[in-house]
Amino acid sequence: MSKMRKVLGTLLCLLPVLATAQQKVASDDLKSEFHKERRAELRAKMPDNSVAIFFANAVRNRSNDVYYVYHQDPNFYYLTGHKEPHGVLLVFKEQQQVNDEKLNEILFVRGRDALRELYDGARLGKDGASEKLDVQIAFENPDFKTFNIDFSTFDKVLFYDFQNDVRDTEEEGDLYDLIEQFKEKVGYKQGELAIEAQKNNLDVVTLDTLMQELRGVKTKEELTLIRKAVDISTIGQREVMKAMRPGMSEAEIQGIHEFVFKKYGAEYEGYPSIVGAGNHGCTLHYIDNYKPAIEDGELILMDLGAEYHGYTADVTRTIPVNGKFTKEQKLIYDLVYAAQQAAADTCKVGLPFSVLYETTKEIVNNGLVELGLYESVEDEDVINTETGRNRYYPHGCCHHIGLDVHDKGLHGSLEENMTITIEPGIYIPSGSPADKKWWNIPVRIEDDYLITKDGCELLSNKAPRKSEEIEKLMKETSIFTDYTLPELKSGE
Repeated sequence: MSKMRKVLGTLLCLLPVLATAQQKVASDDLKSEFHKERRAELRAKMPDNSVAIFFANAVRNRSNDVYYVYHQDPNFYYLTGHKEPHGVLLVFKEQQQVNDEKLNEILFVRGRDALRELYDGARLGKDGASEKLDVQIAFENPDFKTFNIDFSTFDKVLFYDFQNDVRDTEEEGDLYDLIEQFKEKVGYKQGELAIEAQKNNLDVVTLDTLMQELRGVKTKEELTLIRKAVDISTIGQREVMKAMRPGMSEAEIQGIHEFVFKKYGAEYEGYPSIVGAGNHGCTLHYIDNYKPAIEDGELILMDLGAEYHGYTADVTRTIPVNGKFTKEQKLIYDLVYAAQQAAADTCKVGLPFSVLYETTKEIVNNGLVELGLYESVEDEDVINTETGRNRYYPHGCCHHIGLDVHDKGLHGSLEENMTITIEPGIYIPSGSPADKKWWNIPVRIEDDYLITKDGCELLSNKAPRKSEEIEKLMKETSIFTDYTLPELKSGE
């Protein structure tokens, strides 16, 4: 027996062990019953004689032979619990006859591969997928090409349109192959769906509405994970408030937040962390976080969220680097706080989403008039003609959170068990048409709320929001205060 055959034989013996180790989940992770129920709920909403198709997320290349950490497509995960790349799920409205048995769902997954699993970790394979994910039947991806299914017999074939951003690899039945084979099976031609929508049964619109209806209202299991993600994120904010001091770098502050995330078992950040001091905080999605030394007298805006078992928080705090707001900083901060609290106080089932923004906008605009930053609340005084947005409050204030930081969900009216943010902000960058005493003041306060039958519950209450409470906490000592590393000299 050759050495290679001996190695492969050993690997094959180890595969069950590897698979067991790879597929262990935390005790508080979502169970297969959750995903099975979600598929049933989707099926109940689907039109008669329809099929819905979901593809796994693509593997993204970072550089050369290095890839970004894989993150599953949220819809695919929501419906299957499967975390591996290269897969496709078919959900049928009615029972279908497949291989002499009736079923209403099929999952295609990667096959087992001893050599690749040596490098990348164990795969479920079709048997593991059937058992662990509790789907009715699973096949290996190469089987999809010849799988006997006539999509023309359905009144509706529901799927998300393609962005043509998937690489073709050497692996048989990879995501690229699955997509191309699907296109051939359904007669898909890029660009013709909208033009000839009535001439075929392909529908790239309805499925997103159905998923928004499903994912926008959270289950008990989802709320447990969201609460954990929010708690972790707010404890990170607390620790940074205590550790904050002039001379720290933005990256160091980001690192403390993300250390806390990892310490509590959060797998990832829910989105690129935003840590901007002074004028940097006036860039809404500033993610460079490179300032080597934050300065005494600056504010620092910190927008970060832990992702725990797939569900992400979204919490922003703005605090004074030296622990004390200046007069102007406090006036702006307290105005933003008042706007946020007013919006939270209006929350109730049935309230249009738009009312939340209008509530914050009215308070912010009137407050800025009183402070002399706007002459009036009329558009000609408030709108920046270059951006077309409110000059100092240029964004919306609310979105869903869940498997995505900007999660799927309808934005008509609030419903019980929706989880949303309320995040007004005021940003006065250097060079603004205002007295220089206001320059370089960025303030955003963002909190996560659960809509209840009686109003809303503030989920992110472990991190102080009021300016006086922030200043009080910043006087406390942090476990990171005396944390030092050896100095590195140039050239060493």
